[in-house]
Amino acid sequence: MVVNKRRKSRRLRGSRTHGWGHPKKHRGKGNKGGKGFSNKGKRGASRKSKYLALGIKPIGKHGMMRKPFYKFTVQPISFRVIEENIDKWLANSLIEKSNDTYKVDLKKLGYGKLLSQGAVTKKLAITCDSASAKAVEKLQEAGGSCQILQQVVETSE
Repeated sequence: MVVNKRRKSRRLRGSRTHGWGHPKKHRGKGNKGGKGFSNKGKRGASRKSKYLALGIKPIGKHGMMRKPFYKFTVQPISFRVIEENIDKWLANSLIEKSNDTYKVDLKKLGYGKLLSQGAVTKKLAITCDSASAKAVEKLQEAGGSCQILQQVVETSE
């Protein structure tokens, strides 16, 4: 396939319109009656929306909107995160250690719900607002305990 790289001006010498039809065509924005919202006067009102034709400017958001993301009312935490940060929290005295048991108050750390993801390698005594059944079971198998203060209901608001 041969590509014609010559310009239209060179090819169409002697043709009055250079391939653009009527002599008034292909003159930039003037052919459209202006740029943007110009030419929306007397005869241009047919091209406007109803409210724009009445002189009412659109306000607020328009177009598609994303659905809001699901938000937790309680911040969850898993055993994996607890195991990673337990030494740091102990150094900053956010948790206590008595004998071989770590006493963790999740509300003090800013968390509401205990989840079961991760392994429990240390003996933990956790106080929290709510916990999944699997997390409580896992904690008791490792020799720890879980004190649930209140069962918090999650909503998507």
